[in-house]
Order: sequence, then C-alpha cells, then structure tokens
Amino acid sequence: MFYQQTVLDNGITILTERMEAVRSVSLGIWFRVGSRDETPDQLGISHFLEHMSFKGTARRDALAISQDFESLGAEQNAFTSKEYTCYYARVIDERLPEAFDILADMVTGSLFEQSSINSEREVVIEEIARSEDNPEDYIFELFTSAVFAGHPLGEPVIGTRQIVGNFQHQDCASYHQQHYHAGNCFVIASGNVEHQALVELCLKHLEAMPPGRRNQRDTVPTLKRQHFTSLLKETEQAHLMYGMPGLSLSDEDRYAGNLLDSALGGGMSSRLFQEIREKRGLAYAVFAATMPYLGAGQFVVYVGTRPANAAEAVQIIQDELHKVLSEGLSADELERVREYVLGHIVLSNESTSSRMLRLGKSALAEQEILSLDELIERYRAVQLDDVQRVAERVLSQKPTLAIIRPRDDVALEELLHL
Repeated sequence: MFYQQTVLDNGITILTERMEAVRSVSLGIWFRVGSRDETPDQLGISHFLEHMSFKGTARRDALAISQDFESLGAEQNAFTSKEYTCYYARVIDERLPEAFDILADMVTGSLFEQSSINSEREVVIEEIARSEDNPEDYIFELFTSAVFAGHPLGEPVIGTRQIVGNFQHQDCASYHQQHYHAGNCFVIASGNVEHQALVELCLKHLEAMPPGRRNQRDTVPTLKRQHFTSLLKETEQAHLMYGMPGLSLSDEDRYAGNLLDSALGGGMSSRLFQEIREKRGLAYAVFAATMPYLGAGQFVVYVGTRPANAAEAVQIIQDELHKVLSEGLSADELERVREYVLGHIVLSNESTSSRMLRLGKSALAEQEILSLDELIERYRAVQLDDVQRVAERVLSQKPTLAIIRPRDDVALEELLHL
C-alpha cells in the first residue's frame, strides 16, 4: 500500500503518504462537517467556524497565530465545503512539529470570543457580498439551489447575511462541540513525513479530543427540482448554467463520467468549447463538469456570453448533448480525452499539497484510496460503451437552467420545453 493508516483509540484517523524526494510536508487536519450538516438556522456556521479558528485560542491570539506560521516559512489556510472542513499547512519537513502544534491548537482551543465574532461576522458578510457581486461564482449557487431545492446541499456554504449576522458565542461553541470530535477528525500528511512521527504528534496534541459518532451521509432523496431560475442583475454578460443531477462520489461510473465531462467541455478541443467559442465566438469561458457529493451529484455546463447570445448558447448546448446521446463518442475522441485527463492527474501528483488533498477527500468520503497507478488503470479500463451508459443515465434527464442576466428579454424557458 502506498500510504499508511492508523486509527487512534479515540477515533482519529491518521494517513500519510511518504515522498522521500521532497523537503516539504503538506499537513491537513480535516473534519467531516460542512454546510450539509447545518440546520436552517445554522446556515454558514461551518464556514464561520473555519474563520473563527484563526481568531485566537487560550495560547495564541490572532496575530500570534499568523506570526507563528510565518516564522516557520509556512503556507497555511483553510477551506469549508458542503461535506468537510480542512485546516492545512505546507512546511519544510523539519518544521512539521511546530506547524502541527499551531493547527491542533486552532481546532481544539478556539475561544470564540464575542468581540471576535462581532468583527468576523462583518468580514464574512463582506465575503457574501463579494460572491453576489461576482456572477461567475454566484451562478453556481443559483443552479445548485434549484437542483437540490429543499435539501442542505442546495444551500450556500458561506451562509446568508441574516443568519451569519446573528451568530453568537454559544452558537459557535455548541456547533464545535457537536462536530469537532475525534470521530469526525482525519489527520492527513503527504511529503517527507514519517508515519509514526505523525502518530506521536497526534497523541501529543489531539489524544484528549473527545470521541464521537462520525457524521453520516445519506443518499439525497428525489426532490422537487426546479427547472428554471433567473436572477436579474446589472452585468455585461449573461452567465448561464445548464445541467441536471449527476454522478455521486462513489458511483462506479465516475471514471467514465469524468471522461464524458472532458469530451464535452474539459479542454480547448472539447465539443462545447469548439462549437460555442471557437466556431461562433459566443463566449470566452465555456466548460462542463460533474460536481459530486456523497449520495448525489450534478452535471453542469457553464457559459458566459452577451445577453443577446444566451438563447443561441443554450440551443448549442442542447444540440451537443443530444449528439452525444444519439451518436456517442468516437474511439479517437475517447483516447484523446483519456490522455488529457491522465496527463493532468499525473502532473498534479507531483505536488505534496495535491496528494494530501486527494488522500483526504478519498478518506473522508470513505472511498477506496487508489495509488496513481491504480487510478490510471481505472481510466484505462473505460470503454466507449461505458461512456455511452453514463451519457444515457445523465444527459437524458430533463435539464435545469440557471441564468444571471441584466434584463429579462429572452424567454429561455421555452427552450427547455417546460
């Protein structure tokens, strides 16, 4: 096995991947908690706790946290998704113990002082405003809220102004106590790291973390999906997202699905890029992708175009998806797309950070953890029939269209045959 794994008595899972040719270590302390775990009156609190973990502990105030990281020459940050939260640092191998001490202090000892909450609420509200001002970002929220209407997956990770604006100390402390326990905790490191040394650091700094039951991820029930949603906003472009429910993280067809995504809108030679941008000049940005979760997923096509061209862009998307359904991919196209995908995987695998993230995402999703050679083998095994099966499973569904545009002058709903 290319990685080593240990589970502590309290339930913390530790995984390492040794890369002897480098002098750095990418370390992540992950928690299996995200916006999917929030109740309606908690929207955004997973992300808010991520912010608050940098605001001070009993041992370090916010400035000391930043200074201590910088004194190590470290790169550090954190991120929150719909299903997990990760605090990470990339450091020179010999500084791993100090970096671990800081991260462990942040995730176990945050004070959630009310004065810090009051100021950080304003920071996050500014972050919400920035997202809403960026239609290329906000179109994802609009689309996802339509596909997963009525489910926590459809809510924004960042939360809403109203709810974030009311967070108090007790809200943060209670949510931390509920989810930041050993059952939800994974410590992942890639680089020049000795597994047993990382285990010892966990025993030193995290052994007292209370045990708890790991957050469960159920299959998303069939919901009343919206098929059209529109937001009027003063923008130069119309930003549209077209798609439907897609493959989940654990779907056996996910490798074939990734190749289908790339054939449709993964690179400059992809079908949608060629038809929308290269042949007609209708857009600068065009892509297709699957956004997978545990028990659910969504397939999306994004296009940013002038409002007058929006209907034409939607029609081209529909035509190209229909061609794939009726004709499939050619053998040459599949091989070209396969090499494109594998090339990106291999190149990214040279980074300690990319390896740590790949290891962490697989572990938190409770998926089998594949070596690079095993991953390549899975993609090599995909045949044309596999890709066609995915196309029929996904692309034959009734679509959802989300659009942000400056005026409501084109009845795009009519293109969807609603």
